[in-house]
Amino acid sequence: MTMLTSRRFLPSISHLAAFEAVARTGSVTAAARELDLTQSAVSRQVSALEEQLGVELFLRERQTMRLTLAGDGYAREIREALRRISSASLNLRANPHGGTLNLAILPTFGTRWLAPRLGRFLAANPGVTINLVTRLSPFDFRLDSIDAAIHFGHPHWPGAELVFLMSEHTVPACSPDFLERYAIKTPEDLLAVPLLHLTTRPDAWEQWFAGNGVSFENVHGMLFDQFATAAQAAIAGLGIALLPTFLMQEEVRRGDLVAAVDREMESRERYYLAFPRERADYAPLAAFRDWIVAEAAANPAA
Repeated sequence: MTMLTSRRFLPSISHLAAFEAVARTGSVTAAARELDLTQSAVSRQVSALEEQLGVELFLRERQTMRLTLAGDGYAREIREALRRISSASLNLRANPHGGTLNLAILPTFGTRWLAPRLGRFLAANPGVTINLVTRLSPFDFRLDSIDAAIHFGHPHWPGAELVFLMSEHTVPACSPDFLERYAIKTPEDLLAVPLLHLTTRPDAWEQWFAGNGVSFENVHGMLFDQFATAAQAAIAGLGIALLPTFLMQEEVRRGDLVAAVDREMESRERYYLAFPRERADYAPLAAFRDWIVAEAAANPAA
């Protein structure tokens, strides 16, 4: 009964597409050109939508169409809904016989740990397609077309279930020239050199100093939004970055990075796979969850 009632307020895709195009371009003419329709056809579809909803969506001023306050809010939601419908249709067309998993990844973890291993999952699950997008912080699964996400932090994500993957160890890293230039010998020596910080882990250096028994007042330095950028800055000799050991393995082998002091520390936070509880039985997600848990146990980042 609820579905039948709600269909009264479910406009046709053509009406919504016309409305979204006019809302975005601010012009019936531009929208008609984009949709390959006549101007009168676009106008009729917008008017029909307003009549069905019983709400004025545009203020018509001479040759322009300006969104009302209600129309502006509606346009934002409709634009996202059309994007999700388009994305779902594209995924189905690309993989009509299997399933698609939209996975949000953390840039460094995704490129350094997950991507090199994904081939094994795809080989074992040939019907599954994985789409990767970057997300640096938790989001609302209800408002995004994401099936699961890699999460680093504490085991808390509102509305989501979390499965533990692995812990992480970090070490102060810098270029060999930087280490020689500043003659670093002890953890205390790091208080006198430039330190590189990650915006998503603002207290990482404080934790490291406290864990190594170093007294400090304030810890300042350059800010970076991704580990990869901070690592490149460290290689360039701009300072010392507190990096996960799995991130710097390749750079250490090449001699680009060295440990400023040999003091690894296990991070308080952990890596998890997060997903909405109602998607737990979705076949591609269930297959990926089982695979990544086993992969993490066999090849931990630490």
